[in-house]
Amino acid sequence: MGRVKKIILDLKEFSHTDSEDQWVWADVHQGLDSTLNVVWNELKYKCEVLKEYGVLPKIYCLPSQINQVFMNLLVNAAQAIEVHGKITLRTGQEGEKIWVEVSDEGNGIPAENIPRLFDPFFTTKPVGKGTGLGLSVSYKIIEKHHGKIEVHSEVGKGTTFRVILPVQQPANKETV
Repeated sequence: MGRVKKIILDLKEFSHTDSEDQWVWADVHQGLDSTLNVVWNELKYKCEVLKEYGVLPKIYCLPSQINQVFMNLLVNAAQAIEVHGKITLRTGQEGEKIWVEVSDEGNGIPAENIPRLFDPFFTTKPVGKGTGLGLSVSYKIIEKHHGKIEVHSEVGKGTTFRVILPVQQPANKETV
């Protein structure tokens, strides 16, 4: 019963149904962990998840949208792994920005596909395996947060997505 209760609490945390898309100060590690718990069924048979968390301040964001980005990156990472592998979550801070990396040991992405990854409906997955909207939506969310998302990939070795977000939003600087 404890596991079910935890999933329900994480689903509530993940969706932030009580805050309805409000900008708040949020703990990125808590968001990553609750998202990980929500998508665990998609991951558990395919990979081991390693956490290499740094020390992060809370950031001013729309937590449910940031969690959606994490969910898209985690599910994509798991789907990139054919048999069994590792997904590594890393976090850190550089000045007034924090970063979150999701790395997988999957097939990697051919260099010619990287410029199109964030285009709506573009997918490298087989027909029926994806809509091609996850990364496009994620890109828009990160853009709304005045952040950026970077990709490094090697065919046959894996892919790393790095999300970079400001600790506080430009219009919010005076409220801290």
